Amino acid sequence: MAKEIKTTAPDTMNQLAAVEPSAVYKKLGVDQTGLTSAAATKRQQKYGKNLIEKSAKEPLIKIFLSNFTSVMAILLWVGGFIAIIAHMLELGIAIWLVNVINGVFSFWQEFQAGKATEALSQMLPAHARVLRDGKQSEILAEDLVPGDTIYVEEGDNISADARLIQTTNMKVDQSTLTGESAAVSKRADSVSKLNVGHAELSNMIFAGTSVSSGSATAVVLSTGMKTDFGKIARLTQSVGNVESPLEKELDRLTRQISLIAISLGVFFFIAAVFFVHYPWAQAFIFALGMIVAFIPEGLLPTVTLSLAMAVNRMAKKHALVKQLSSVETLGETSVICSDKTGTLTQNQMTVSHLWLPKEELEVTGLGYAPKGKIISKSDAQFDATKDPDAQQLLRGAALASNARVVPPSPKNDNYTVLGDPTEACLTVVAEKAGLDLTMEAKKTPRIKELPFDSVRKRMTTIHSNGAQDLTYTKGAPNEVVALCQKMQVNGKVVPLTAEDRERIMQANDNYAKEGLRVLAIAYSDLPADQDLDAATIETVEKDLTFVGLTVMLDPPRPEVKAAVEECHRANIQIIMVTGDYGLTAKSIAQKIGIVQGDDVRVVTGQELKTMTDQELKKALSGQIIFARMAPEQKFRVVSMLQTMNKIVAVTGDGVNDAPALKKADIGIAMGVTGTDVAKEAADMILTDDNFASIVRAIEEGRTVFNNIKKFLLYILNSNMPEATPSAVFLFSRGGIPLPLTVMQILSVDLGTDMLPALGLGTEQAESGIMDQPPRSQNEKLLNKGIIFKAFFWYGLVAAIISFGAYLYVNFAYGYSLTNLATHGVVYQEATTMTLAAIVFCQIAAAINCRTINESVFKVGIFSNHRVLFGIVFEIVLLACLIYVPFLQGIFNTAPLQVHEWIFLVIIPIPLILVEEIRKWVVRRRRARA
Repeated sequence: MAKEIKTTAPDTMNQLAAVEPSAVYKKLGVDQTGLTSAAATKRQQKYGKNLIEKSAKEPLIKIFLSNFTSVMAILLWVGGFIAIIAHMLELGIAIWLVNVINGVFSFWQEFQAGKATEALSQMLPAHARVLRDGKQSEILAEDLVPGDTIYVEEGDNISADARLIQTTNMKVDQSTLTGESAAVSKRADSVSKLNVGHAELSNMIFAGTSVSSGSATAVVLSTGMKTDFGKIARLTQSVGNVESPLEKELDRLTRQISLIAISLGVFFFIAAVFFVHYPWAQAFIFALGMIVAFIPEGLLPTVTLSLAMAVNRMAKKHALVKQLSSVETLGETSVICSDKTGTLTQNQMTVSHLWLPKEELEVTGLGYAPKGKIISKSDAQFDATKDPDAQQLLRGAALASNARVVPPSPKNDNYTVLGDPTEACLTVVAEKAGLDLTMEAKKTPRIKELPFDSVRKRMTTIHSNGAQDLTYTKGAPNEVVALCQKMQVNGKVVPLTAEDRERIMQANDNYAKEGLRVLAIAYSDLPADQDLDAATIETVEKDLTFVGLTVMLDPPRPEVKAAVEECHRANIQIIMVTGDYGLTAKSIAQKIGIVQGDDVRVVTGQELKTMTDQELKKALSGQIIFARMAPEQKFRVVSMLQTMNKIVAVTGDGVNDAPALKKADIGIAMGVTGTDVAKEAADMILTDDNFASIVRAIEEGRTVFNNIKKFLLYILNSNMPEATPSAVFLFSRGGIPLPLTVMQILSVDLGTDMLPALGLGTEQAESGIMDQPPRSQNEKLLNKGIIFKAFFWYGLVAAIISFGAYLYVNFAYGYSLTNLATHGVVYQEATTMTLAAIVFCQIAAAINCRTINESVFKVGIFSNHRVLFGIVFEIVLLACLIYVPFLQGIFNTAPLQVHEWIFLVIIPIPLILVEEIRKWVVRRRRARA
């Protein structure tokens, strides 16, 4: 019976990578004939199903109910209940409706968010081909166990971590784990370099990846949650849902306002009973009116709807936000951890130069469209098809490539790549030079390929060229040039001297310092008696003739440099975290301005392993770039930044990015190249994979927070004129009849105030918003400035005006201050006038609150159509409350006279002008500071 396989720890995987394929079975204690069904059953009992486990979730009903149990929600439930038992049915129902609408809306947003584990599960294949009981069979992938022998071929998803036993021209797409888009060659041979990440082991394959080409036999080492894929899933699941800064701030705000409202309610209840000698029940209703006056019932739904509209605006700017609160979190962002490929760059490898021993050629045109030309600095009439060296270089590069570029079609407007982007750009440059690749392939058909691998860093293809067979080799310059004894110059083969080698390597180094990728091209004529069936690396890759270098770049997106500069002005740090090599990453970062000068540290994944938390924290305080990062390392970087009180945005596209995306304060997934896992784990998805879209989203986030402060100021400033009538009534011992009823107060909070407040939530960014640092996490929504403005500037003035309007009606009908109307039509008209005066003061406030310090006339007093519509709406609603008989009975209103309407219309004019003077004074002071 086969021995029990040991758990595959990281060191075990490295040990198995170091042994020859023939010894793997023995090391694992399994037979080459495969497991028996009985042994497989026993192993499954020990190791479990090959599944990604799902983390326990809260019951849906619990999630639903949690949206109705905030401090303000509970207060409103109680307030509505009390209003109903106090025979104020309309008031109670209105208060409850606020809770219902806001709770349902919030639940729907939560229900749509975050299903990363389900996406991980969906990426695993449903079936696998396995050797069981000495024969091949197909089983459910979930039934695989350690020790199983599996077979994979082109197009297959890989179901488990496994050690390769036999391969045929095998390449694997590991982008879901590593973030690197290029397919990786895999071989069964043992490897000696073991101090690398698992994904870099050339004789290992991993769950969640897929076979790009070729086929292989392998022995399963790990399944389910013990695979590298499963470890990422567990890491992602370990990150709990944390309240966003806005959610925390709104919770704090509701507690503050609720405490103020309840305290005032208790005070007025006691005063009404013991000072005015009200009956207890009447005093309670009076106190409830004060609580209603100070609780901005429309705050939460207004914030929610405002965020929802911001989400719609951001979607038009290529940023899809999944969670409403994430919009504002963007505005607080102080660090962006960004990928390089596709986010900062165009993810379109392009040949920019061709280096020949006799000269350097420039290639124009970017991307995969074959538009451009080859330029010689020494020959204005240069034609690559007539130059033997350039022709040989381009022919060899194209024929030794496996990628294909697909032109635009009705279904796709862009050129797309099938295969390795590095190889694709080699075919594009050949087309730019005028080579007919179809004809070249017919004239020189490929016979055999010796595929690329990470050990020798090159590949060779064997071609038939009439009576003469030949090879083309392309790969890393160091490795290719080491095999060359000759070089081609002006169509002639000459010896390759030591000086020539030094000149080639110097050119390579110069290109590398600029962040460019370089491939060397060489060829050889095979002997006529060469046995191609027995051709091996050793017999073919020798005595080569060097032709030249192809120099490639992944160009930065043209708009990124300006976006990076904007981030720097806004005091936002950008840290590049990439799977690319450090030198390339540093060069790109310098070109687009992420880092400046020579004081830049490049930290690799291997180096990060040895760094303490204190060393990492110190490094993060300076200019730093991270290269070759593993998932847990990217996670660690994000966690460390958060311990430094940074608000961190992270970009990513692969499974390997999911833990960091979920851990970040704002996870940003790529919409074009991103995996489902990354998109599910993220808070925001970029539909254009463009860094500049992140900056636009941050600007929107900052604008949203400013707008929340604007409509908070707008909503709160009506509290003073709503509360003042009750205070006047109380402290006059009932001598001055109540100038405003509880239902009239509610008509302001839930009726006339709502649409203008919502309109304020759509204001455009004020000038200079991205020239300021991110707002402090200690900055509160309800700060001293807002309290003073709301209660002692806007609010106090509105209170004086509205109480003056109440007296104006009484005086117009002959009543005096010591003998005011206490009932009847005059009293109803007076309370109506109080309500209307508050509404018209709010019209002025809506216009004034549109800007913080800028003149509203500069941004355009009619530029925000939603605010204007809200003002029209509140006037129409006020008219309905005043003139519709049914509503008159509910809200205790009466029709107003013409002269009273003239009084009301005049109210906003001086209020707007006085506020404009105040803003002008503030601007002048800041300009002089």
